[in-house]
Formats: sequence, structure tokens, C-alpha cells
Amino acid sequence: MSDSVTRRDWLKTMGLVGAGALVAPDALQRAAPATGQLATTPAAGAATPIVRHAAGTILDLVSTSEIFIPPRGRSFQKFSFDFPEPSVAFGDYTFGFLVFTDENTYGLDRAAIRADGNGDALTLTCDRFVWAGGQQTEPGRLTASLRRNGGAIEWDAVVEMERPVKSVTTIVRSVPRGHVSFGAGGFRDPHDDEMLAGYAFGAGDLNGPGGSMTTPLLMIQTPTDVFYVSSLDDHMRPKRFYLAPGETSYRVEAVYEHDGWREDRKVAVPAWRLGRVVNEQDATALHMQHVEKAFSLKSWETRTDVPAWMRKLAMVTTLHGMHYTGYMFNDFAKMLEILRWMATQIPADRVLVFLPAWDGRYYWDYPTYTVSDRMGGEAGFRRLIDEGHKLGFKLMPMYGTNAANTKLPSWPKIANAVTRKIDGNVYNLDWVDWNNDRHGDGWLAYMNLGADAWREHLEGRISDMITRYGVDAYFLDIVGGHVNSTNGDMHEGTRQLVESLRAKHPQVACVGEMPYDALHGFIPMFQVGLGPLWSKYSHAYQHLSSPAPGRGSSGVHESGFGRFNSETLSLSPSSIPTLQVVDDTFTSHRDVMTAIIQRAKQRAGIV
Repeated sequence: MSDSVTRRDWLKTMGLVGAGALVAPDALQRAAPATGQLATTPAAGAATPIVRHAAGTILDLVSTSEIFIPPRGRSFQKFSFDFPEPSVAFGDYTFGFLVFTDENTYGLDRAAIRADGNGDALTLTCDRFVWAGGQQTEPGRLTASLRRNGGAIEWDAVVEMERPVKSVTTIVRSVPRGHVSFGAGGFRDPHDDEMLAGYAFGAGDLNGPGGSMTTPLLMIQTPTDVFYVSSLDDHMRPKRFYLAPGETSYRVEAVYEHDGWREDRKVAVPAWRLGRVVNEQDATALHMQHVEKAFSLKSWETRTDVPAWMRKLAMVTTLHGMHYTGYMFNDFAKMLEILRWMATQIPADRVLVFLPAWDGRYYWDYPTYTVSDRMGGEAGFRRLIDEGHKLGFKLMPMYGTNAANTKLPSWPKIANAVTRKIDGNVYNLDWVDWNNDRHGDGWLAYMNLGADAWREHLEGRISDMITRYGVDAYFLDIVGGHVNSTNGDMHEGTRQLVESLRAKHPQVACVGEMPYDALHGFIPMFQVGLGPLWSKYSHAYQHLSSPAPGRGSSGVHESGFGRFNSETLSLSPSSIPTLQVVDDTFTSHRDVMTAIIQRAKQRAGIV
């Protein structure tokens, strides 16, 4: 170090002082930084030295170390004081840990930490926790194992507490700044914003401030490479990534949330992996190698749960039924009239007919699932299915995976299956204003398929409809809406539902609204565009709320009107062409219907 540069000047340049950061004097003595190695970050815009400490060095960091305090951009809730985060050096990074119970946050007690090992493998042991910002201590133990695996670093941990463990966070520092991608999605420049994303369904906080991931993968694009953090869990459990920026690097939280229906006082945190690779394709490929194995993902071509008719679909048509208010878009007789005409325009055996709101008022009548009398009753529905089949169409009614009206007489029988989040609070489906009183309606409960009462009810209603009417598929709304509930494993319950129905009705297909990675293992088709990464495993058509020809009505859906693009016919290039039919589509926009059908035939190579 040059005589003209003081120790404090050097530490300040490295971001290790200021903003409350502290470095233990013994750490400075034991771990001299490497010199002369430069890394350019988009945030800094200039080359900055990377500090390397000897493996096993313990740094006395706190929650505000090396980040902007106060925040310079968008920020999230945080402590208003310095919480101890002693961290161990390994590779180019430092690793710290926080443990959460139902009642508090716990950090590692610096006086009780021991690090053993070398630059290839290291064990961090802590025999006591601190709380109240380090003012109090608590019995407990954390053992973390860090290791090199090729060019990557992997780590896991075991935590023991006197109270049930809710979640465990790994804090990684010296992470390069750059453009950020969550869940293998697109990159964006966050500038000086803090970022938060959850897997899946926002990690159960869909309407919270952060984003949602379909797979637990963080990538950061630098000018020279891609940094990544990937979960190696082989079970579907919530994960979160939180990034807080500093001058030259991020403080990254990799959060593991434990099973909400357990009260384990000893928790094994599944492994995480981080590394730097040439590009995003390499990072994604490494992550997907694990995902494919963990959740038994098969390519579309080799799947055994895809019926022959689904493989040759050229088009899906959504025949909207009854709105929440009772407004009728199409009754069963009108639906059949539309299908008879459609069969003159395209081979009917190449078309899947999606039937949302066949059972009465959209969502209000969930989860009764009996044929609506106003729409034509059982006779009208049977005629629609039978005549549709004679024409060659495949037909699919819609069901709510996790929605039940608490005001219906059937509610008491399933009430104990309502979803309760990991802290015990009831999770309601209350984010929709169904009646336009400008207030989110609260009569819908969010149900958990991990609870026997709900899974058995829903399976019974779907199976009955298949047996009685011979429908070809069933649609599970919000199936990707995973919430970590205290009354059962929602993902496992979903898998049990689908596999049980498949065993009873092997020729009937399951279709879901939106996926997360593990759902591709047993659901072959979804109602949202999947992109090239996920279309390897499943296919997709367009959402029922996509604008219909004309004014762009979203039909029974709550989103009102969109803009129908007459040039592209509002078709997605990555989805099976989908024709939305509302109240005036067949009577006033049959020319557009014809154009969409022709476009679908062209894509499918139908002469």
C-alpha cells in the first residue's frame, strides 16, 4: 500500500467504511487484500479493486455495511439501526446468515463463531445467536458448509433453535453491480434501486412490493460476464432475492422459507450455488440442469401426459359464459351455434374449446361447479358437449384451483382448508373489484390443495363432470399461485390432484393458468406464453382476458377492455392462436373471427 494512501482512505474506497461498516482489526491483520485486480461495474462506471480476504476471515459487518444509507432509489422496509452481520470470507465474497422465527430476527454472535477449512472447503460454526441488534443473546447453533464446485461456490446450512425456524437468509457481499434478471427473465438496469423478487407467486406475496419468479435464479449482467445465484432445492418452497446497492457492489439476501405446515426446530437449508459465467445462457443452462432433475421435467415430445389431440392443436377458442354480475355473454345454445359455424372454417379436431364461467356467475359460484340453469341447464350443456364432439371439437371447462365463496352453503365443509400463510394469517383472494364499487371484494377465500378437504372436494367435482359429460380436459385457474400454508403442502396437493385425476381419467388432459418450474413436471399446457425456455416442456395458448375482436372486451374476466390489434389480430407469436368470443363477436365481427382462424390454419400448415 502506498505511503500516500491511509488505511482509512483504502477502506473507504473499498466501501468497507462509511454507512456503518466495520472491519475487525484482526481481520485486517490476517487478510491483506490482493492488489492490481480490477473489475468494471456499470454502476460505478470505472475500474475498482476487488478486496480478497483469506478464506475463513471473519469480518464484523452490520446490516448497513457497504450499501447506500439512506437509500438513493426505490427501497424496501429495513431496520432503523445496525444489526450485526458477521460474515466469513470465501472466494471473492463474504457470507453471513440471519435466522427468523415466528417472533424475531437472530444473527450470529461474533464471539461464538469459528471457521475451519481452506479456500476449497470451509465450515462455519456458530454456537449462539444475538437479537435486539446484538444487545441480547439466545441459545442456538448454525453450521454452514461452503465449498468450491468447479468454477462455482455452493453452500448449505443446518440451523437449530429453541423455537420453530421460519426462514434462513444467506447474506452475500461483494456481488457485482449490473443489469439484473430474476427467474431467467429479461435484464433491466435498476440504477440505484433496491430490488426484491420471490419464487413462486411472489413467494406468496403476489401483491407485495417485489416481483415474482417462476424459478429461483438471480442473474446480474456485467460488462464482461454474468454473475448468478441459483437455488438447488429439490422441493417446491418459497425463495426470495433481495438486492441492496452500494457504490460498487450489491448486498444480496438469498432467503429460504421453510415449510409452513411444519414446526421444525432443526432445519436443513438446501444448497445454494453462485458463480460467474460467460453469458446468461450458460447460467440458465446450469440452473435448468438442476430443475429438470429435481422436478422430473420432460420435453414436450417425450411427455406421456399429452393426449394425441393436444399435440396437433391449431387453435384454442375461448367461449365466454356468464360474468360475475350475471351478465350473459354466450349461453350454451349460442356456443353451439358458434361451433357449428366454426367447423365450416377449420377442421374441428384441431380446435380446443375453452369454457370459462360455464357454471354460472364467474367466481361467485365457485366451488359448486354445477351446470348453470340460466345458460341452458344440464340438457343444454350436454347438447353442447355431445354435438361439439360429433363435430370433432375438444372441450374444456374451467375450475378455480384455490377459490371458494365463503358465502355459499358449502363453505363450512371446506372452511378448514383455507390458506394460512406461514405467520398464521388467513390469505384471502381479495385483490379483485368484481362489482366496480372501487373496493377489493372480500368474500373469496384462497384455498389450499394441500388440505384434504379442499383437494377431495375439487377432485370430486372435476371427476364428476368428466364422468357425466365426457369433457376432454379441465382447466385449473391460478394453479401457479403457490402459497406456503400452515395446513399442508400446496404444491404436493396440486400434484396429487392432477395425478389422481389422470389415474381415473387417463385420456383427459390438465391445463393450468400460469406455471412455476415444478408445475411443468405434471401439467403439459398453460394459458400464458411460456417463452423459449419453458416451451421445451409445455405448450401455451393466450389468456382468457386477451382482448376480443372489436372493442377488446376481456369477457368474464375482471380487466374490462383492452386494445384489439387489427394488424396482428392480437395473436401472440409464442402461443397457440386463440380466438376470444364475447357477446358481439359472432354477430358483429365474424370477419375478424375468419381472419384469426385463417391465421391459425397458416401456422399449423392446414391447407
